[in-house]
This record gives sequence, C-alpha cells and structure tokens, in this order.
Amino acid sequence: MPLAISLHLLAAVIWVGGMFFAYQCLRPVAAKVLEPPLRLTLWCHLFSRFFAWVWGAIVTLLVTGHWMIGLMGGMAAVGMHVHVMLATGYLMVALFLHLYFAPYQRLKKAVGASDWPQAGVQLNKIRLFVGINLLLGLITVINAVGGRMLYA
Repeated sequence: MPLAISLHLLAAVIWVGGMFFAYQCLRPVAAKVLEPPLRLTLWCHLFSRFFAWVWGAIVTLLVTGHWMIGLMGGMAAVGMHVHVMLATGYLMVALFLHLYFAPYQRLKKAVGASDWPQAGVQLNKIRLFVGINLLLGLITVINAVGGRMLYA
C-alpha cells in the first residue's frame, strides 16, 4: 500500500500542480508580455510536454486508485470519500480526454497553419476545461485529505 499511495500522490501533484502553475502563474504573464503568435506557439509546445505527463498521471492514478481500493476490500469496504474521489477523478479524465482530442488537436492544427484567430479560439476553450479540471482537482485533493472526517 505505501508504494501505491506514494505513486498516487505524485501523479496527483504533477497533474493538479501543473494545471495550477499554467492557469494561475504562466497564463497571466504570457498574456501580458507575448504577442499572439508567440503566446499561442508557446502554449502549443507547453501542452505537448505537459499532456505527456498528464497521460502518465492518469494511468498511474487509475491503476493505483483501483489497486488501493482492492487492497481495502473493494468498493463496498471503502468510505464515501473514496467514492467521491473516484467520481471526481473520472470526471477529470473525461474532461481531459475531450480537451486533448478536440480543442488541443485544433490548436495544434491552427498554430501549424499560422491561423492565429482560430488558435486563440481553441486556447480559450482549453483554458475553460483546464479551469474546470483545476477546480475539480483541488476539490479532489481536499476530499482525499479531509473527506474521511467530512463523511463520518
């Protein structure tokens, strides 16, 4: 169990922390100091690197999460906080899959074609999904840490 929980925690920190950094720190600065072609190209390259880590985090979170549930005796044996964590986690994965396979692919295509207005539209869509996923991720972290006491 210590290995599973450690890997689970590291994957969550990478995904949620990366979203926090991108959304709260990089986005405001990049929007102020970079012209659209540079800003959109930066985001396209940044997402390419970050999303590779997110794919690894998702696989790690799902495998370790279900592994720990199994070690605890299955879904019937775990607390409500685990059910909530599982629900918010799967919702985050679903939102990421949409973000990755729809607006992100269109962003890459638009940046490759130097279609800056279309790239901007797609970046705004990505920003919306990242913002929602960041909120869900923070709720999931709070639930993971204090949920056992909330639902007692």
